[in-house]
Amino acid sequence: MAKAYFAEEHEIFRKAFRRFLEEEAAPYFEEWEEAKQVPKSFWKKAGEQGYLCPWVDEKYGGAGADFAYSVIITEELDRIGAGIGGLGLHNDIVMPYIDEFGNEEQKQRWLPWAVSGEMISAIAMTEPGTGSDLANIKTTAKLNGDHYIVNGEKTFITNGYSANFVIIVCLTDPNATPRHKGISLLVVEEGTPGFKKGKKLKKVGQHANDTSELIFEDAVVPKENLLGEEGMGFYYLMKKLQQERLMLAIGSITGAKRMLEITIDYVKQRTAFGKPISKFQNTQFKIAEMATNIKIGETFVDQLIMDHMAKKNIVNEVSMAKWWLTDLAKNVATECMQLHGGYGYMEEYEIARRYRDVAVGSIYAGTNEIMKTIIAKNLGL
Repeated sequence: MAKAYFAEEHEIFRKAFRRFLEEEAAPYFEEWEEAKQVPKSFWKKAGEQGYLCPWVDEKYGGAGADFAYSVIITEELDRIGAGIGGLGLHNDIVMPYIDEFGNEEQKQRWLPWAVSGEMISAIAMTEPGTGSDLANIKTTAKLNGDHYIVNGEKTFITNGYSANFVIIVCLTDPNATPRHKGISLLVVEEGTPGFKKGKKLKKVGQHANDTSELIFEDAVVPKENLLGEEGMGFYYLMKKLQQERLMLAIGSITGAKRMLEITIDYVKQRTAFGKPISKFQNTQFKIAEMATNIKIGETFVDQLIMDHMAKKNIVNEVSMAKWWLTDLAKNVATECMQLHGGYGYMEEYEIARRYRDVAVGSIYAGTNEIMKTIIAKNLGL
């Protein structure tokens, strides 16, 4: 059934983007996983075809496209594999900060290159000792004349190794009360004195997404790289986390649908005791339960997409979707691997990669425990 927020031009775009990924991504996916990085040549090809930040205003090289195009890109990337989600992070999580909170000079400086794929972006929130508790970050940025001097470390940064610039969450006023009022956002460019990237981190899954540590040792960052106002960083993050968590929910439901699809195909072909395992009641019940939960999740996500496009405040609902759908994707991965039997544990079967790729969903973009805390708070508890 066609979604209410998709028109004919969206479906034309989807077909073109799917064909692009089948030609330019799918055949090389295993190579990218081994290299732990999507090559910059792919980013440039995606930019040339208009698949990076299509929502950006035309005067900066974008197409001024609506959010439904971002939904399509997220869905199609996840159909190939969560390991190329770094493009989605660039498109719909990092660059919206530049678009909304950047001044004109900053927009001219970074948006066109982000659209063309000549520059890759990242956002650095997490630190070695600080995960979901953003108010307790330790990275500092002290204004010294016309520069900030930045010190600290960030970790688990997607696109961190390949990024040409990174939005970092830092303390510009360590003495602010409450502490989150001292948080600001700074854009740190590759080659900045005192800024270096650590090695690519070895992860359980999502291997093609390069992930690294970032180190700042008296890094000298021009004050012109302050994004928005000093002390407003925490509020900017809270405003944009709604879309980040919605994108994760969209990716999770897409991944769950893909896992169910490949498992249905598998159980029809695999035989045991003289008949396809799809004919066993246990298999049928497991498939029926997953299909039902996925349909419920998809219906919820569709409503959230429409509400988000209508610019409604759905922080509570998106928090619900983030934890429930990432947990659902993990449960589907487990059940689907079980239905594949021993073959499901083999790397050449897609379900094995899917199984390891979904594990982090309940951790990043705020842990699922934090999502439940947000929901409880909004319920007056």
